[in-house]
Amino acid sequence: MKCMSGKARPFALTPVFATILAAGVLTVLLERTSVTKTTQWSIGIYSGPTPFDLSPSSLAQNPVLTADDVTDVRAEFVADPFMIQRDTIWYMFFEVMNAGTGQGDIGLALSTDGHEWRYDGIVLDEPFHLSYPHVFSWEREHYLVPESHRDRTVRLYKASYFPYGWTVVDTLIHGYHVDPTVFRRNGKWWLFVSNPSRDILRLFWAFNLTDEWREHSASPIVRDNPHSAQPAGRFVPWEGGFIRFAQDGKPTYGKMVYAFIIRALSESTYV
Repeated sequence: MKCMSGKARPFALTPVFATILAAGVLTVLLERTSVTKTTQWSIGIYSGPTPFDLSPSSLAQNPVLTADDVTDVRAEFVADPFMIQRDTIWYMFFEVMNAGTGQGDIGLALSTDGHEWRYDGIVLDEPFHLSYPHVFSWEREHYLVPESHRDRTVRLYKASYFPYGWTVVDTLIHGYHVDPTVFRRNGKWWLFVSNPSRDILRLFWAFNLTDEWREHSASPIVRDNPHSAQPAGRFVPWEGGFIRFAQDGKPTYGKMVYAFIIRALSESTYV
């Protein structure tokens, strides 16, 4: 994906930051509003010529999705949007905090232009909490890697009938990992995960999605730093490298997002 200058394009940020699609810079911002001493999250659309020059989209009526749009469960908030485009339709997967169960489910909304969205329903519900639904396509198949840290696994789901019918096809790694973010680079797969304290970032790699995942020799690549350890969405190709987005976890969770450029990445190198 190349960011185009001179023309504002929709761009997708997570709560957090960052759903970047191959079709352009599309960002969904998860906005936060104080409501009677609670935090209410919602999803809004920002646009701009690059990932570093964004503002509320003039074509969207923000927020484009709130808990009130969820019709099949009683929702406390919506969060962690990830988008993917297929043919002429945008699909947004996001966390729905289910007030009845007290855990996150994965919801779906649809759009034809990336600015107006229609809630479609819960597409993935497990006995444990789910969030951060990182959706991507590979070899004409669609996959989903959500956060499932309370199950102490990082699971790989595959769609039998996109965008529905998600089935577990593998467990990538075991452990108490937060916000797993997967991308492909130099013929390998790379997996970045944080810890529940959001101050450590680990890096794993594999030749294929369902191969054995190995921890990188430089991992953890972030230690004891709550400002840069927690992933914040997709990796974005940029100037021959990749941008890694990170949530700032202190002093307020989700207050800010930082961008780090990965200049070199191999089985033994991380710069």
